[in-house]
Amino acid sequence: MTSVDDSPLADGARPEPLTIAQLAERAGVSVATVSKVVNGRADVAVDTREAVEQLIRRYGYRRQKKAAGPAPMLELVFHELAGPYPVEIIKGVQRVAHEHSLAVAVAELGLQAPGRGLTERILARRPLGVIAVFSALTDEQVSQLHARDIPLVLVDPARDSEADCPVVGAGNWSGGLSATRHLLQLGHRRIATITGPPHTIAGRARLDGYRAALDMAGVPRDDSLVRTGDFYTDTGLSHTRDLLRLPDPPTAVFACNDGTALGVYRAAAEARLRIPDDLSVVAFDDLFPSTWLAPPLTTVRQPLTEMAATAATMAVTLARGETLSPRRIELTTELVVRNSTAPPASAAR
Repeated sequence: MTSVDDSPLADGARPEPLTIAQLAERAGVSVATVSKVVNGRADVAVDTREAVEQLIRRYGYRRQKKAAGPAPMLELVFHELAGPYPVEIIKGVQRVAHEHSLAVAVAELGLQAPGRGLTERILARRPLGVIAVFSALTDEQVSQLHARDIPLVLVDPARDSEADCPVVGAGNWSGGLSATRHLLQLGHRRIATITGPPHTIAGRARLDGYRAALDMAGVPRDDSLVRTGDFYTDTGLSHTRDLLRLPDPPTAVFACNDGTALGVYRAAAEARLRIPDDLSVVAFDDLFPSTWLAPPLTTVRQPLTEMAATAATMAVTLARGETLSPRRIELTTELVVRNSTAPPASAAR
């Protein structure tokens, strides 16, 4: 295999995308080998794959007129397929896919087939567009999709991305603010929070909204009431157990997602505390089984189905070669008050 041409381009020059045949010539490999790389096949040597990928990143890839077009399909990529969250996302994408006679494929970021990474599996299916949900795709993965002209839209991304990807999110900061403000208006001052993962946009924004509400109300922050969570029920359980053992325990908990709130409910039951008489609980998401808990859960509704539908529409628009405006959309959250919040017991005396 010959070395890859890495000579500098003239200032301001925009290289012409290369066909498979041109890529093969520059990389010193067969057309069949380049075709395998382009389409995500696994049976290519690592150094050969990297050489071809380097050329694609540098020059771009131009499909030949007779080449098969993208599959009539949208690809949904999740960080993890667990709980009711993915179901709401799939509903939204399927709604738009049905309107455009498209199929929907679902992939999980954590699952890897032997010898094949996520990007290779997606390229093998050659979808019309990709929607990544709460997923921290690497810059390399994003670059590979862009190099193949596969539109990528991010929904509720886990991290800030340097790539110029369209994004659909929700009002995480305003949701954290409204949840905490609701508890403050009921008279609570010892308000704990169990956060989401600190490396995630949603986790940080909901915590910042909580802090902002306290600051606006003139309530001093207490670091002992802030516990770093991960959006899982077990963590909500363990953190609430610890919070209830404090010399001056909280009278209310803002759980930064509904799953965490399930753990709060369990810990309260273990301590023989009644919700909301002894402990108020507010959460975030408004997913099943929020309305079926006893008592039904006060929570911030995140419009996941609408977020997904918006992202799917954006992906279809890009696949048609049309321009998106705007490229970043934030949908509004809404506090849904049910029976898990009430004034603190001390205020009732």
